[in-house]
Amino acid sequence: MTWQFGILHRPNMITLTGFMFLLISALLGYIYSPQLDTAPPRWVHVAHGLLLFLYQTFDAVDGKQARRTNSSSPLGELFDHGCDALACALEALAFGSTAMCGRSTFLWWIISAVTFYGATWEYYFINTLILPVVNGPTEGLMLIYLAHFFTAIVGADWWAQQFGTSLPFLNWLPFIADVPTYKAAMYLMVVFGAIPTVIFNFLNVYKVVKAQNRSLLLALLMLYPFVVLVGGVLVWDYLSPSDIIASYPHLVVSGTGLAFGYLVGRMILAHFCEEPKGLKTGMCMSLLYLPFAIANALASRLNDGVPLVDERLVLLGYVAFTGTLYMHFATSVIHEITDALGIYCFRITRKEA
Repeated sequence: MTWQFGILHRPNMITLTGFMFLLISALLGYIYSPQLDTAPPRWVHVAHGLLLFLYQTFDAVDGKQARRTNSSSPLGELFDHGCDALACALEALAFGSTAMCGRSTFLWWIISAVTFYGATWEYYFINTLILPVVNGPTEGLMLIYLAHFFTAIVGADWWAQQFGTSLPFLNWLPFIADVPTYKAAMYLMVVFGAIPTVIFNFLNVYKVVKAQNRSLLLALLMLYPFVVLVGGVLVWDYLSPSDIIASYPHLVVSGTGLAFGYLVGRMILAHFCEEPKGLKTGMCMSLLYLPFAIANALASRLNDGVPLVDERLVLLGYVAFTGTLYMHFATSVIHEITDALGIYCFRITRKEA
């Protein structure tokens, strides 16, 4: 597929357009299922599937278009990875709407974020992005948009049924036959998708670190900000008097997804700049809001269940903080790279000297 007309011949504009498809999908989920526990109209499932398919198509085309127009650059790769990192949150919200996952939507985001972060961490050390034969960006996304289309036919209630009822020929399976179908799918994804992928990432990094006689501890420290981010949000939810993940899933996933995008962006930038391997203290900027949020929730335990600040306001502040942090990082990096290389972000022509 090639682009011969209009602004879509610009690779980064192709990337941004694909990202906007997922943003629209997440907004549809919010409009028709604010807490992701009610069934939206069936046409919304079709829209989710179509928008995800368009995102995948545009994500596959942008790199080819950059090479075809001889406009490949580190900025394009950073821009693409940045949008893909944010896409984890947006598609988690869209699928949460389709399958009525409710608070489990955050766990779906964790699954996608763990595999994405692991692949980025591996790429940082071995300088090659290795994808297994069956992988998330291709077969994984295909399964998800097919699930959206399938749900438009059978209805969202199919996901709320017991797994053994939804798929009677698998009702003999232990442990998962009696749980809701969306949870069974999540368990299967962890066992057959996330865990093998993480092991694969770790083994590849371990081989490179040992071959280069480097410290494995320094390599593992790169995982620290992500682990603290996820753990901090889960502690906040545990202490929360208002059950934040169930009550405000879009705010929790969006705020955490923006912080995740910042972590991924900083790691990719460190790779391009060939910075020394190890923990980047700048990555911990994404964690600065969590102590306040956790302290506010903890205060409710000492104040008859009433936090010092309304948790919806705290969540809005969380999204504002992570959003501002991410946008400041993204715009600063774009300006610095375009100035250094004499290029534009959304134009193929080079700047005049």
